[in-house]
Amino acid sequence: MPTNAQLESLYRVAFQLTYMMLQPIHLICVDSRTRNVYILAGHNEELEFQILPNGEFF
Repeated sequence: MPTNAQLESLYRVAFQLTYMMLQPIHLICVDSRTRNVYILAGHNEELEFQILPNGEFF
């Protein structure tokens, strides 16, 4: 289960991707080992994001 900080970051990233950049999101999942949230997006799945449990992303 994602943390509150991860959910807030996920909302910001998803909003920017879909409404501002008009990019589709293909996959959002939580790695059970690291507890990181992964996002795969872009028309050719070229955008990847990773949100750490503290809400920071890269």
